Amino acid sequence: MTDILLVTINAKWVHPSLALRLLKANLASLEGRAEILEFALRQPLAEKTAPILRARPRVLAVSVSIWNHLATRELLAALGEAWEKEPAGKPAVVLGGPEVSWLDTGAEILRYADWVVRGEGELVFRKLCGLLLGGGTPPGPEARERRRTEVLLELGMRGGVRAAGGKFIEAEPAGLGALKSAYRLYTREDLERKLVYVEASRGCPFGCEFCLSALDRRVREFPLEPFLAEMGGLIENGARRFKFLDRTFNLNPERAAKILEFFLGKMTRPPDAGEPACVHFEMIPSPVPAKLRGLLARFKPGTLRLELGIQTFNPVTASLVGRASDPERELETLEFLCRNTNAIIHADLIAGLPGEGLASFAGGFDRLWQILSIRNTGGAASDGSAAAGKPRAEIQLGILKRLPGAPIARHGKAYRMRYATDPPYEVQETAALPAGELDRLRNFARFWELIVNRGNHPDFAARFLPPGKPAFARFMELSDRLLARFGRNWGLDRNELKAVLNEQE
Repeated sequence: MTDILLVTINAKWVHPSLALRLLKANLASLEGRAEILEFALRQPLAEKTAPILRARPRVLAVSVSIWNHLATRELLAALGEAWEKEPAGKPAVVLGGPEVSWLDTGAEILRYADWVVRGEGELVFRKLCGLLLGGGTPPGPEARERRRTEVLLELGMRGGVRAAGGKFIEAEPAGLGALKSAYRLYTREDLERKLVYVEASRGCPFGCEFCLSALDRRVREFPLEPFLAEMGGLIENGARRFKFLDRTFNLNPERAAKILEFFLGKMTRPPDAGEPACVHFEMIPSPVPAKLRGLLARFKPGTLRLELGIQTFNPVTASLVGRASDPERELETLEFLCRNTNAIIHADLIAGLPGEGLASFAGGFDRLWQILSIRNTGGAASDGSAAAGKPRAEIQLGILKRLPGAPIARHGKAYRMRYATDPPYEVQETAALPAGELDRLRNFARFWELIVNRGNHPDFAARFLPPGKPAFARFMELSDRLLARFGRNWGLDRNELKAVLNEQE
């Protein structure tokens, strides 16, 4: 029997959960009584339920995100059926994570929970587990309800916790200096074979209404020197692929420069020191001062990935959703990165924002591609070298999602925004984008990912999407033809797709 079982369903096997490790690391004296169990989204259901039932935990804590919501609901339903046959084996079920923090109280997934922690749960979860394990989890609905009332009363008297009634517990944001680091809980397999998620800060100062960060615009930073010491330890223990969870890595340029200098120092390793590290940052596209530009330009090929959220070039839409936007400066930053760095560049656009129609979105896409195609399809770099052999630059075309709690919901009536009711809550139609056009954009996005972003067909991209030419209309026609030819945009044989592409003019 395991006292505390921490569970989540990751998008892929290579994506270990930092959230679970933080919960375990901050359990204090209870840490030794907790185990982590991670699954991948595509794993069969039986492979998820069996180890949980074998563990017979007293507390089952599940981290829920927009991407694993439906799979988690399926998992909890299956576990519930098993526990109905053996009520004494049912643990106290605690749900947390960004998804359940803002769901309506009547959401189906919440009925499987005894407790729902809203907000940052590291310190609250420790207090909750202490009370649950101390008093036990009695069988039977009436006894469990009495125990819930007792726990809520006790939690309500402790700092940093607000019992919101029923099964809901509101957690106040923690002081980051008070949190115990969780990086020691990455296993050897995690470090050597998976992405290593890290965070140097939390929060975002901007008010983009499609993002939950708009609800709390504070930015909090982990103490830098201890953080860098932890990063050094991870590298020494075999970590090679780092992904920063920071939403605005370069918000504080001086701090960002110290982090870049640290990783550059670790990457200049002797030839016999093994594979160099690769680090992924999410940056705001402007401003990027000269010192940061100089540091970014020093990273060798294969060691740096940069994600930049552009989202829209439409100034009216950007203002409507509270997004700070300066298209000319953003494009200038991207051009610098394409011409002067070896970074793999990943730029995001969102289709379906209120007030933006297909023509406006297409124009923004073409402006972005005109810059990124310097890298992808043979434009000249600043030193005169051909860009065809340089790392890729990618456009990720996303469809607007109405995250539970995000302020974007306020535009629903005025802009006739209709969303899917199930995660990931994608917009289905707007006053500016009919359902048929949004369906075409989804198909476009899928084929763009398969053909252009993944770099599997560079010769075709160079021929079909010449630099300096509008790409959106041409690729939209192609994606329409490919859907008609295959009848789907998933599960395609790579060689068959290549053969069809070779037929295109």
